[in-house]
Amino acid sequence: MDPGRARALFAGARVARLATVRPDGTPRLVPVTFAVRGDVIVTAVDHKPKTTTALGRLADIAANPRVCLLADHYDDDWERLWWARADGPARVVEGAAEERSWLVEKYAQYRERPPAGPAVLVEVGRWSGWTAAR
Repeated sequence: MDPGRARALFAGARVARLATVRPDGTPRLVPVTFAVRGDVIVTAVDHKPKTTTALGRLADIAANPRVCLLADHYDDDWERLWWARADGPARVVEGAAEERSWLVEKYAQYRERPPAGPAVLVEVGRWSGWTAAR
């Protein structure tokens, strides 16, 4: 799939899965809300209940910034299946007001209560994907 098409499919998805690597080398996979501008993806720690604010994904990124995000679409009509992947280094930031505004723009749920926790910015170096449609 053309990288531009993969980016467009990814950007239009409502949820993605963020894959990080734990210090012991095992993978960690979590669903995230996100927004895309060009080759930058932002996701942030929001107000939804979590068992701790010291999230494993943030520690993983601090130790190893290489991440992968995957968005996909399933349909019982298999001609409509697709997935899109973004690979690149991530960094955890406390600011990123502009990038957080992308999340507020994309998700109505954040308009009254924007994410206040750390943001993760991913500089995508590779977009890839697949679609059943010809």
